[in-house]
Amino acid sequence: MTTLTIQPSGKTVEVTEGMTLLEAILAAGENLMHKCGGNAQCGSCHIFLQAGKKGVSRPAAPEHSKLDTIVGVGSKSRLACQSKVLGTEDITVELLSFV
Repeated sequence: MTTLTIQPSGKTVEVTEGMTLLEAILAAGENLMHKCGGNAQCGSCHIFLQAGKKGVSRPAAPEHSKLDTIVGVGSKSRLACQSKVLGTEDITVELLSFV
């Protein structure tokens, strides 16, 4: 099992390999905007991956394309709907939008 820490709340939960970070964050009871149903179309689930980069899947072309259109993107930016838990290391994310 992988531990996911969600900032700024500090909530820590166990997550299963294969889940997206969006699924894990929502299952933890956190609110995260997600308007397009997890299809990398809206960018509303933009988060910062603070730790555990090797614990999630690499960004694919649709995610890169959408991130290129979002203001405030940095080297730690990911779309929660596109980032799958690999189960290789613990992960810390920072939620940037609140519902």
